[in-house]
Amino acid sequence: MAASELYTKSARVWIPDAEEVWKSAELNKDYKNGDVSLQLMLEDGTNVEHKLDPKTKNLPYLRNPDILVGENDLTALSYLHEPAVLHNLKVRFVDSKLIYTYCGIVLVAINPYEPLPIYGTDIINAYSGQNMGDMDPHIFAVAEEAYKQMARDERNQSIIVSGESGAGKTVSAKYAMRYFATVSGSTSEANVEQKVLASNPIMEAIGNAKTTRNDNSSRFGKYIEIGFDTRYRIIGANMRTYLLEKSRVVFQADEERNYHIFYQLCASSHLPEYKALKLSKASDFLYTRQGRSPVIYGVDDTKELSTTRKAFTLLGINESNQKGLFQVLAAILHLGNVEIKDRDSDSSVIPPNNRHLTAFCELVGVTYQDMSQWLCHRKLKTATETYVKTLPRLQATNARDALSKHIYAKLFNWIVEHVNKALITNIKQHSFIGVLDIYGFETFEINSFEQFCINYANEKLQQQFNMHVFKLEQEEYMREQIPWTLIDFYDNQPCINLIEAKMGILDLLDEECKMPKGSDDSWAQKLYNTHLKACSLFEKPRMSNRAFIIQHFADKVEYQCEGFLEKNKDTVNEEQINVLKASKFHLLVELFHDGEKATSPTGQVSGTGGRTRLSIKPDKGREKSSKEHKKTVGCQFRNSLQMLMGTLNATTPHYVRCIKPNDFKLAFTFDPKRAVQQLRACGVLETIRISAAGFPSRWTYQEFFSRYRVLMKQKDVLADKKLTCRNVMEQLVQDQDKYQFGKTKIFFRAGQVAYLEKLRAEKLRAACIRIQKTIRCWLERKKYLRKRSSAITIQRFTRGYQARCLAKFMRRTQAATVIQKYQRMCVERKRYRQKQAAALVMQTILRAYMARQKYQALRREHKAVIIQKRVRGWLARCWYKRCLVSIVYLQCCFRRMKARRELKKLKIEARSVQHLKKLNKGMENKIMQLQRKIDEQNKDKRLVNEKLVGLETTYTAESERMRGELSRLRGVEEDAKNKGNQVSSLLEELERLRKELSSTQKEKKTIEDWAQTYRNEMEKMVSELKEQNGSLKKEKDDLNRSIQEQSQQMTEKMARAILEETQQLKTDLNEERSRYQNLLTEHRRLEEKHDDLKEEMVSSNVSKPGHRRTDSTHSSNGSEYTYNSEYAELEEGSRAAEDVTRGSDTSLTLKLQKRLTELEQQNQSLRNELENKEDQFQRARARDDVEFKKARGAELEYESLKRQELDSENKKLKHDLVEIRQSLLGKAATGAGAPGSPAYKVVLEQLNASCEELEVRKEEVLILRSQLVSQKEAMHHKETMTEPSVYVEDVSKLKDADELKQAYMGLKDTNRSPRFMRKPLEVSDLLSRLRSAAPDFHKLNEDGELWLVNQGLKETIRLLEHQLQTQRRGYDNEVESLRGELHNVKEENNRQQQLLAQNLQLPPEARIEASLQHEITRLTNENLELLAEDPTASREARVTILRRMVDLMEQLEKQDRTIRKLKKQLKVYSKRIGEMGAGQAEGQTSPGQMVDEPIHPVNIPRREKDFQGMLEYKKEDELKLVKNLILELKPRGVAVNLIPGLPAYILFMCLRHADYNNDDQKVRTLLTSTINSIKKILKKRGDDFETVSFWLANTCRFLHCLKQYSGDEAFMKHNTQRQNEHSLSNFDLAEYRQVISDLAIQIYQQLIKCMENILQPMIVSGMLEHETIQGVSGVKPTGLRKRTSSIADEGTYTLDSILRQLSAFHSTMCQHGTDPELIKQVVKQQFYIIGAVTLNNLLLRKDMCSWSKGMQIRYNVSQLEEWLRDKGLMTFGAKETLEPLIQAAQLLQVKKKTDEDAGAICSMCLALTTAQIVKVLNLYTPVNEFEERVSVSFIRTIQTRLRDRCESLQLLMDTKMIYPVTFPFSPSSLALETIQIPGSLNLGFLTRV
Repeated sequence: MAASELYTKSARVWIPDAEEVWKSAELNKDYKNGDVSLQLMLEDGTNVEHKLDPKTKNLPYLRNPDILVGENDLTALSYLHEPAVLHNLKVRFVDSKLIYTYCGIVLVAINPYEPLPIYGTDIINAYSGQNMGDMDPHIFAVAEEAYKQMARDERNQSIIVSGESGAGKTVSAKYAMRYFATVSGSTSEANVEQKVLASNPIMEAIGNAKTTRNDNSSRFGKYIEIGFDTRYRIIGANMRTYLLEKSRVVFQADEERNYHIFYQLCASSHLPEYKALKLSKASDFLYTRQGRSPVIYGVDDTKELSTTRKAFTLLGINESNQKGLFQVLAAILHLGNVEIKDRDSDSSVIPPNNRHLTAFCELVGVTYQDMSQWLCHRKLKTATETYVKTLPRLQATNARDALSKHIYAKLFNWIVEHVNKALITNIKQHSFIGVLDIYGFETFEINSFEQFCINYANEKLQQQFNMHVFKLEQEEYMREQIPWTLIDFYDNQPCINLIEAKMGILDLLDEECKMPKGSDDSWAQKLYNTHLKACSLFEKPRMSNRAFIIQHFADKVEYQCEGFLEKNKDTVNEEQINVLKASKFHLLVELFHDGEKATSPTGQVSGTGGRTRLSIKPDKGREKSSKEHKKTVGCQFRNSLQMLMGTLNATTPHYVRCIKPNDFKLAFTFDPKRAVQQLRACGVLETIRISAAGFPSRWTYQEFFSRYRVLMKQKDVLADKKLTCRNVMEQLVQDQDKYQFGKTKIFFRAGQVAYLEKLRAEKLRAACIRIQKTIRCWLERKKYLRKRSSAITIQRFTRGYQARCLAKFMRRTQAATVIQKYQRMCVERKRYRQKQAAALVMQTILRAYMARQKYQALRREHKAVIIQKRVRGWLARCWYKRCLVSIVYLQCCFRRMKARRELKKLKIEARSVQHLKKLNKGMENKIMQLQRKIDEQNKDKRLVNEKLVGLETTYTAESERMRGELSRLRGVEEDAKNKGNQVSSLLEELERLRKELSSTQKEKKTIEDWAQTYRNEMEKMVSELKEQNGSLKKEKDDLNRSIQEQSQQMTEKMARAILEETQQLKTDLNEERSRYQNLLTEHRRLEEKHDDLKEEMVSSNVSKPGHRRTDSTHSSNGSEYTYNSEYAELEEGSRAAEDVTRGSDTSLTLKLQKRLTELEQQNQSLRNELENKEDQFQRARARDDVEFKKARGAELEYESLKRQELDSENKKLKHDLVEIRQSLLGKAATGAGAPGSPAYKVVLEQLNASCEELEVRKEEVLILRSQLVSQKEAMHHKETMTEPSVYVEDVSKLKDADELKQAYMGLKDTNRSPRFMRKPLEVSDLLSRLRSAAPDFHKLNEDGELWLVNQGLKETIRLLEHQLQTQRRGYDNEVESLRGELHNVKEENNRQQQLLAQNLQLPPEARIEASLQHEITRLTNENLELLAEDPTASREARVTILRRMVDLMEQLEKQDRTIRKLKKQLKVYSKRIGEMGAGQAEGQTSPGQMVDEPIHPVNIPRREKDFQGMLEYKKEDELKLVKNLILELKPRGVAVNLIPGLPAYILFMCLRHADYNNDDQKVRTLLTSTINSIKKILKKRGDDFETVSFWLANTCRFLHCLKQYSGDEAFMKHNTQRQNEHSLSNFDLAEYRQVISDLAIQIYQQLIKCMENILQPMIVSGMLEHETIQGVSGVKPTGLRKRTSSIADEGTYTLDSILRQLSAFHSTMCQHGTDPELIKQVVKQQFYIIGAVTLNNLLLRKDMCSWSKGMQIRYNVSQLEEWLRDKGLMTFGAKETLEPLIQAAQLLQVKKKTDEDAGAICSMCLALTTAQIVKVLNLYTPVNEFEERVSVSFIRTIQTRLRDRCESLQLLMDTKMIYPVTFPFSPSSLALETIQIPGSLNLGFLTRV
């Protein structure tokens, strides 16, 4: 593509800049070939001219489109060059606060200098199992990739972490190890992963120090190998150290510190355990005060030492060794304070009794004299003699410092050795992951031997890195089968040869060290002579002869030769070492004993100036010589480096490059100069250059098609996506060298993606312009139509207003006319009414007088009649009662005598065997007679009804007569009023009134004048009062309003407080449940771990026959339901037995053994008894006749009970008829007729006849029921008959108020109906009205007394009418009650006949039981009725009835025992009869029937009816029951073919039988076996959702059964009577209910875990990655992030897959009969997992945070909500769990510019935390150029607004969180006796009881 096509106007480029390294600019005009400069405009608006290089003509770098800025992978950029990389890192780091970025295979990590919440366990769980490119860049992603490749490829891995000091290497390595420890776990109880992590604080304490660049800088390199077993769990680790900076022990530069451990000891010196070290402040010691910065801000050295000691303890270093370590460290500090003084110019001396040297000697256990001598002297050996030479003070001081460094190095190696011993394991290591934490490339103003070794190591690492990058590129091209050529990349092998080859720098240095008079100058001259002309990478500085320059891969470095030889030799005074070896301190002796065998011996250098001293670990494989410690440091370092490279080359490397953003440790501050230096040094830019040399941009065909579909025409789109992409690319890009087509991807040269993005943006811009044009046209037209509509509306309202004004005028005119008309009419009507009123007053007075006279006469006559009637009635009742008592007494005496005779006769006949047959025949005749008698009684009842109808007719006639009398009385009243008018008096009165009228008119005029004046005054006053009233009303309204507002506020406040308190209580409850359920989970985990360990111990000690599954086969065969081993059944039985035994403790075992002994004894006694029974069998034949008679006696008892039943019914009928008779007698007293009337006699005769018949029936009843019936009659006779009503007395005969009051109250009592209970008149008022003298008409007329008299008469008449109506209603009600009672008697009679017929159809055994059951029910009902009528009187009857019921039950049990005994004998007889001939069988007709009857097939339904819902099994069948019902049961077959919860019902029915037999051992073992078997099947098939769901449903059903049948009233409310009878009777299983509830919780958690494992792979793909709405989201370039085969197993799940899986879960649980409430909780948990996983991935994936993805998410959530609606699950909280995800999707779509937008976001995103909101805003990435990024200022505004929120700082949602589960009680309506056991369950050994 020509440059003129790219460098056009408005194109953006990068130009060099001295301050910012690279600066962005924009072209002002197009570039043309031949131009020597470019016209640019900077971002600040400045125009500049950029000169082009006349030689190269290289144009400035082009800038990537904004859409590609901020990419996760730098290789995804279209233009790959240094400014693009630097800008991308800056945008991600500063704007988005993202510290990690991919650069191909390298993870670039920038130190934020601020703690970030991105390393928690939730983040680890989010990255675990994810592909490297699927999530945002992170150190955890690299660790996961290494872990996954180790497991997949079975190849060791390495993570190489490099960077300069302060870049964060140590932290990155620490987090990588934490990730491995978290996701893998360990195989032993030693917690190796914790030990691996515990090594970090130890190594940081002894190997890290504060520098000017880093507060916790690692001053050594380390390579940690983390070992894994075959299941890829951590089993151990091994650490190798490199390049310890020993010089820091004796010297620190300004603002630096010594190693942390020294300051930790000084800070803790005041503690008692450290007093012996004789330490003080760090500023008191030379080795800790040179840097003048003893304190690190924010670090507590005392606490750090405590942490270090805990780590020592965890790693197995005991207290004594720790104390020894601290002694050695304290000794080093004291040794540094030993002052050496000059004795002369060639010698030195230590003053005697030096305090610090004394402390040093005491701590290390050496003599003061020896140490002081050899610190100032040195021994020289020649061939023949040995000399002791004094040392000058400077050399002695250097020797002292060298000794301190040597001691510290030995101590460091000893600690590393013991850490490795603690981390090593006996288990064979299958693979390992190595983590290398080593220096990065270093260059300072003065570079010495240390920088030379570091840069040499980085040259080797860079070479390995380049080869690996090239190899990956080559493999990618070959895999895609595209032509490729060798890529030219920088090879640093010449530089490495310069350093390590023969006659290289290191060889020349070692050679010079061997020279007796070798020096740094002579070595420099050798370098110049050897390499200056031979190697282009070696240079000599112009101004120095003691330095040299090496061209490294990163930069040129100048090294000063001074000190190289001394540092390379690293000598220590041997006599000092010998003194220390002779120490009495065992730890010091151990440090220096056979030092050559130390784990990592180090070479030492003695240098000054603050530069580093190095310790190098040599090759362990070489043979040690006696002089190996003389080997130079350079030789040791080269050997150890070769060993390290061999290890790295044997593994798959993963690279982490740490970048230090600035030198001032400022948080999120980016210095471009420092950053670009490190990028060049660490190889990141080299990776970019290699990628850019080939085809850096790679797209799959599907991604390319989705992204650039807009550039295709409809005719270009073919079914084959690959061919479509090929055709489009040929049209868009003419130069075919710019792209290549691979098998699955399209490869682009650098810049081609930017060109395609430009074409796409232009196409979309044209489309947007067209859309804007159309929309603006639509908006303008809409505005015009709105204006036109508004004008029409205004016209319509104006015309309407005019029409309303005209109508109003016409209405007013018409209204005036109407007002005039009505005013005139009112005047005339008023005049007429005055005349009418005067005439009516005169008529009223006259008529009232006549009515009073008539009324008094009638009242006297009526009272006399009432008195006569009551006296005659009382006399008749007295005579009748005396006669009745006499007759009843005579009847009782006669019947008693006759009954005694009959009883004696019956007793004599009962002894006769032949009488039974006659009795049966007699009973049939009697039953027929009873039936006829009942029919006759029914006829008599019908006659009685007819008589009652006649009585009702008579009553009606009487009522008509009374109404006629009442109308006559009213006529008399009218006549009395007419006669009372006195015309003369009225005329006189009229004349008087006229006179008064004239005087009144005069007064009226006067009053009117006064009234007018008064009216005016009053109107004025009223107006003032109205004003005051208005103001007061306004104040009142204001006060009311304020009161209402305050009350409303108080109400709202209280409501909020109550709501908050309720929510808090709910939260506390849920937290408590979660805590408890988490404890259950932990308990279950420990149990499983215990079982695994037990199985491992058993399998390792005992070899069992058959096949036993291991963990490796469990995952593949866990879902099988069959056993392949011939010993499987035996094994499962033994396991179940082990589980039962394990479920009980030692005391229970002893109790069971004792119980077993007792049972054996009982078994032996039963056997003896059985033998005795067999001996007695012959003698039993002689008693057959007696037993036969007993059987006949049982039949007689049945007949007697049947007669008792008839007697009970006859008694009831008699009692009912007696009540009818009494009611009729009462009605006769109230006026229905006299007792001697013909109708009454007829009814009474019929009733007497019925009573006589019932008395005859009574003679056939035995005495068994007489007492109970007499009790009932006694209670009924206690009820008194209703007394006749008190009637109204003659008012005129009452002389005083008391008599009138009594009569009035009696009249009120007659109104029994509540409808007539009204307020009575005052007695004094009524008396004054009725007892007034002859009225004076003038006074009556004057005072209104005539009106009062009239009202009194009306009130009296109303009372009489009420009395008459009350009597009639009472009579009607009693007649209706009599009819109802007769109807009830008839129904009861019919029911008794039906029961009698049913009892006759039942077998003899069932008749007695049915009769007793019916009797008990009837007595209970009667008892309840008596209690309702009279609680006090019913107590004795209840006691009697209960006693009788107990007697009846005892008789029933006794008869049952007799019947069972007879049945056994009858079976024996039947066998004997079968052996005898047929003739003999026919000769015994009656006994034969008795024998055959119990085994007749008719008895089968009776046994079904008597089934009590229990299952019996033998003790030895318990294991078989558990095996068939739990262990080998297939849930699918049970769920489809049988009732839900069948296993639970069966287990409970077996438990009921054990409870029924009071067998506590059987109950305990059955429950224990059930619980352990369920645990075992879940452990075996815990990953099968169907199995876990099945046993969750059955466990809950079993728990509900234990509650439902526990006998607790709270659980028995919804039971039927039959279900309550099935309750447990002997054992309280509340504790077992809690155990089973805990088991159900564990199963629920297992179900959630299983469900989560199934859903987890679907969620991200279905909810985020899959495009449910096609074409909405565009795919962006992905770079090399999916470079490995880690995406080979990428799923293709969609949202439909998730919905189908949810439906499958729901249908499975419904089929298993899971409680609906539990299903709701499961679905809620499912939706929480979906929402949490989706949101977490959204927060960790920058490519998913876009506007279009927000639309996809909202659509997917709507589909989930639709699924909830279809299942009816919308109202229980599942939708609310998706609220954070919904708000995150809304956040992606809302506008994000202004402060109003910020406020809307804060009010909308209430379910998201501040960290989540800010994270989404930082990650928001435009997919198209029309979208805008979120500005940093807007994010700051959001953070400011949300600053006051009180919330968790956790970024991700906890996907492992499980809502606390509850199991609401759900009783079953299924009756246990109706459950059938299918044969497919193989439970034939169970017996139904």
